[in-house]
Amino acid sequence: MKSRRDAGLTALFLGFFAAAWFGWAQVESTRTWLLVGSIVSLVIAALGAVFGFRRPRAESALHDRAKYRRYGIIVGIEFAFAGIGAAILGISGAAAYIPIWVCLVVGVHFFPLAPVLDDPGLRPLGAAMIAVSVAALVVTLTKGVPPSTITGISAGLLLLGYAVMALVRAVRT
Repeated sequence: MKSRRDAGLTALFLGFFAAAWFGWAQVESTRTWLLVGSIVSLVIAALGAVFGFRRPRAESALHDRAKYRRYGIIVGIEFAFAGIGAAILGISGAAAYIPIWVCLVVGVHFFPLAPVLDDPGLRPLGAAMIAVSVAALVVTLTKGVPPSTITGISAGLLLLGYAVMALVRAVRT
């Protein structure tokens, strides 16, 4: 991530999706903490928007048309895989496992996005998201904890952490 715009937009998008993951994890025993996580995530997203949109487009990695096109293709494939997998899980009666599937797809999609966005840090984030999906499956099968709890909390924390780091980069750049 080379520019203040890219760092700000990273904070915006990952902060937004962190809030979504915290929302997916809503469990009575942790509801207050998840709400706090969602609010903090949205504040980070808003600050990211301020830093990202106040900078010229020319600074962005996606200013290059070819990269922008690759970005759209990668995100389109991600949404297609997430949606098709979720539909299959839902139809087959395994809807509870949808968060695990989505977390896995999100983790995988960070790998091809890293070079497009000039952000090598997305690779370890992707690996961590994939690890969360595997851990959530194991914990669900062995302990009976709902998949949305494990994936929601863990993915939310990972995305929020990366969003905060991106925001710090945006401020320092």
